[in-house]
Amino acid sequence: MGRPGPRPRPRPGPRAEPGRPPRQRRTAPGRRPGAHERERGAATLRTIARHGGAWLPLIGLASLAGTASDLALPAVLGRAVDAIVAGAGSAGGARWMEFSAALIVLSVACDLVVAYASTVCVADTTAWLRRRLVRHLLAIGPRGGFETGDSVSRVTANAADAALAGPSLLSVVTGVLPPIGSLVLLALIDPWLAGAFLAGLTLVAVMLRAFARRTADVLIRYQRVQGRIAALLAESLSGVRTIAAAGTLERETGRVLEPLPRLREHGARTWRVLSRASAQAGIVGPLVQVAVLAAGGLALGYGRITAGDLFAASRYAAMGAGLGALTGVIGQLARARAGARRTGEVLDVAAPGYGAEAPPEGPGTLRFRAVSAREGEVTLLDSVDLTVPGGAAVAVVGRSGAGKSVLAALAARLREPDEGEVYLDGVPLWRLDQGALRAAISCAFERPVLVGERIVDAVGLGQDLVSVRAAARATHAHDFVSRLPLGYDTPLAEAPMSGGEYQRLGLARAWRAGRVLILDDATSSVDIVTEMQISRTLTEDHGRRTRLIVTHRPATAARADLVVWLEAGRVRAVGRHEVLWDDARYRAVFQ
Repeated sequence: MGRPGPRPRPRPGPRAEPGRPPRQRRTAPGRRPGAHERERGAATLRTIARHGGAWLPLIGLASLAGTASDLALPAVLGRAVDAIVAGAGSAGGARWMEFSAALIVLSVACDLVVAYASTVCVADTTAWLRRRLVRHLLAIGPRGGFETGDSVSRVTANAADAALAGPSLLSVVTGVLPPIGSLVLLALIDPWLAGAFLAGLTLVAVMLRAFARRTADVLIRYQRVQGRIAALLAESLSGVRTIAAAGTLERETGRVLEPLPRLREHGARTWRVLSRASAQAGIVGPLVQVAVLAAGGLALGYGRITAGDLFAASRYAAMGAGLGALTGVIGQLARARAGARRTGEVLDVAAPGYGAEAPPEGPGTLRFRAVSAREGEVTLLDSVDLTVPGGAAVAVVGRSGAGKSVLAALAARLREPDEGEVYLDGVPLWRLDQGALRAAISCAFERPVLVGERIVDAVGLGQDLVSVRAAARATHAHDFVSRLPLGYDTPLAEAPMSGGEYQRLGLARAWRAGRVLILDDATSSVDIVTEMQISRTLTEDHGRRTRLIVTHRPATAARADLVVWLEAGRVRAVGRHEVLWDDARYRAVFQ
């Protein structure tokens, strides 16, 4: 039985407080941080970039070496020009030309290292981030509220975009070094050259700042609409046979592609922003070069610089004008930022924490103490106080929307109560070790999703074939499985099964429950004869474990030891079916 009442429980944070805000995860004392704390580090652009590890220093060093060689090359070529103009002899000019060739080779080698290291870094980070996302999505389950297609979009496209963070940040940093270096070297040649260069550089910087701001906003909007289309498509593909049978292909196509005009609009805006920035860079860049060359020509005429200096100045001006080419790098960084935000939205959803306790000895008694559950402003369960006796078969009935599935999900800790507490044999569910909890409580659903390559994998989840067959026999799935071409080794994709047969396999998968077996309308598609056989098996399971059975069938409720009648999120009555049957409103539940 339950304890006198819920105690104050520690939550992640600087201090422990009694109770818990809605949807807030609690962590048991002494526990290591749960999945939520471990994954939060991957939710920002900076932490994603840091995952590049040793590749990032290599990219940075190679980029710096390449930039240094690029900055040195104009000065060295300028010395070669001066040597030739001064008639210093072929030896002096040849020496400077050899030095120039070495710098070119070094620059090319650095570019190759950067390209290779960036590719490997992005690939490693993408794989790491996708593993984290898949693990976290499976950990939070339905708590996150993410649609299937949208989740797939975040794991595939958005994770790949976010993985660009490290190389993109380095590219932006190293991309501004050539213009800065050019400015310093021009100042050493002649201050007037640096002044002309700085004026043009300021215009380019203003243009790039506006481009970065507009691009980030447009890309985030684009990715959101893209995720919405993916979600609608996944939903339609799951019901493709129904669509074909109903002849609603055109209507469904229109529904899935309804956001497409918005996607096109955001895509067009992205290209307009990029083309505007490219056009501005195309205008400002030559102006910078013209200004520097004009100032250099005057300085050459007054004898302040040499012909080699003018040549070097022209190359540095071209480098500065190339700052406009950073639009591509900034666009890539904006994609990474948008992808990081989308992946961060997943990783910031709290995964449930687990304690370290094993369930104490007990018959599997479930107790709901003042439990409430909400979805937004809608109350699904309202202050439910209920005890499910250990070892009993308890049917949960009620009209659609009464809260039956919510009650079952809370009993299995597939969702958290917004208020109150659920206990198993006197211990709050959140304090139980995850493995112990899942071994004690198993669930079968109305629409089971079977995972694994073969039937034995989908039912056994790692158990041996003897256990799988025993569970299949108990749930009356063995007969049809044994008739399949390869029996339990039949690939799921090649096993033609009805909805009822799927349900029987889902029930067989849950049969391993040690203390509590929860059936959420798990036999609704099974034929009447098989349902009676399964029901008899369940009700004959006296004393071994508790069975919480959500049902719409009066025959199932009649065979249960106890019936819980829910109405509008509250417990209307608890009693034997034959006693409740005298109430006309109870009989109306099954109509």
